[in-house]
Amino acid sequence: MDLDLQPSLRGAFIELRPLRPDDWEPLFQAASDPLIWEQHPERERYQPDVFRRYFDGGIESKGAFAVIDRKTGKIIGSSRYCNHNPAQREIEIGWTFLEREYWGGVYNRELKTLMLDHAFRFFDRVVFRVGENNLRSQKALQKIGAQFTGVEPPAIAARTQNNVVFVIRKEDWAP
Repeated sequence: MDLDLQPSLRGAFIELRPLRPDDWEPLFQAASDPLIWEQHPERERYQPDVFRRYFDGGIESKGAFAVIDRKTGKIIGSSRYCNHNPAQREIEIGWTFLEREYWGGVYNRELKTLMLDHAFRFFDRVVFRVGENNLRSQKALQKIGAQFTGVEPPAIAARTQNNVVFVIRKEDWAP
């Protein structure tokens, strides 16, 4: 089975499809709320030039998704697969955000379920790295059963926060 880092995935509430260059404007609109980024290591991501780096990185990664509300057809966020390590049968899910109106309900759970179900076709472990001050994302990961494994320094010198690392193992995954 060939690894596909950008499949189209469909749930009851959302669908994920590969992020495309023409998604810039609607994805930036979804990301332009400063409150989305207030706990994030890169708090200025709601600004166009900062968001452009995030967006371009997603396109270049060839693992990024547009998250679409199935009811409205609107792009409401993004996530991506990255840092896959076939030798260790491990992949990371990250760079995830949703518009605030989609927080705290079924949307993030469905997003992670779709991505985890797909990842576990190819990998045994999924890693999540979250800024140490991003308590909202840490709590969301705990809700889906991710286990805290440690703290690591920021990979990018411009960031001021350490990352906390969570893992879900295939044998422990129960959507």
